[in-house]
Amino acid sequence: MNADHPEDTLLIVRALGGRPEATAARMTGLDGTAGEYSATVAGREVVVRIPWSQPITERAQIRAEVVRLYRQACERLGVPPRGEEGAQP
Repeated sequence: MNADHPEDTLLIVRALGGRPEATAARMTGLDGTAGEYSATVAGREVVVRIPWSQPITERAQIRAEVVRLYRQACERLGVPPRGEEGAQP
């Protein structure tokens, strides 16, 4: 996630983590109820927890939930999801 999609992680933290001023973000952990991120805000690292839509009990659920968060963040920020730049909402 961090190496492949840093921009996506930043969108999630800005839109869903209450840190619209974040300039960088990376996922640092997760549990069954939320993902944990480290965000750079005003030059300082802050911890941001973003809850899953439902409890996660299986590893395979993580990817689906992160994709859902990404799409929700794009919608909230009015940014087309990657690969859908020309698509109409």
